Amino acid sequence: MALQPWRTGKVINIIQETYNTRRFVIQIPELEKFDFIPGQFITFDLPIADKPNKRVRSYSIASWPDGTNIFELVIVLLEGGLGTTYLFNKVEVGSELTLRGAQGVFTLDDDDLKKDIIMICTGTGIAPFRSMVHNIKNHDIPHKNIYLIYGTRKQIDLLYYEEMKSFELENFHYIPTLSREQWEGRSGYVHPVYEEICANKQPVSFLLCGWKNMLDEAKQRIVTLGYDKKSIHQESYG
Repeated sequence: MALQPWRTGKVINIIQETYNTRRFVIQIPELEKFDFIPGQFITFDLPIADKPNKRVRSYSIASWPDGTNIFELVIVLLEGGLGTTYLFNKVEVGSELTLRGAQGVFTLDDDDLKKDIIMICTGTGIAPFRSMVHNIKNHDIPHKNIYLIYGTRKQIDLLYYEEMKSFELENFHYIPTLSREQWEGRSGYVHPVYEEICANKQPVSFLLCGWKNMLDEAKQRIVTLGYDKKSIHQESYG
């Protein structure tokens, strides 16, 4: 895959999604259309360090290809994180950011769509899955069951909750689960949810996105269920 050139992105909107999470809507003026595949990410070169390798930060694209030069990121403010501190404290509507992309191979292929798809995520790991399900709906892409299992600590941490809860797509199942709060939905960690879904050992493509600890445990449990490691695709952060 050819490496994309660095470009200038202009922030055209910032939406406070939760108390510590913002949606950044970015336009690339030099392009008529920003092409990407749902699941891919962009990389920023931020003015936060002298060495180039200390300045780069990558984020999955949370929107879907719509023929425009605009895309959306959803970013959580990390305590002590230089990149997110800069984005939250220095960047405003009208700011320009140096970026490159889209890149990455965390995408759906034809074989995935022939099986049930189980998307397992925590926190802002929902971003690539939001992109994928909207793209499937917009293009009427044939698919089997899609399960979006989304883990956060509390209800105030849920991203795109109303949108996903009311999302209309055939065979789409949105299952948020809270690890530190009781509510009307699922409580606990994500792992028992997909283990229940896979009780019949049907063919599944597993897509994992989130913190490394969650990914490591999920991979171990999925293999224990009897699935091949090749059925697991992952995107990690943190």
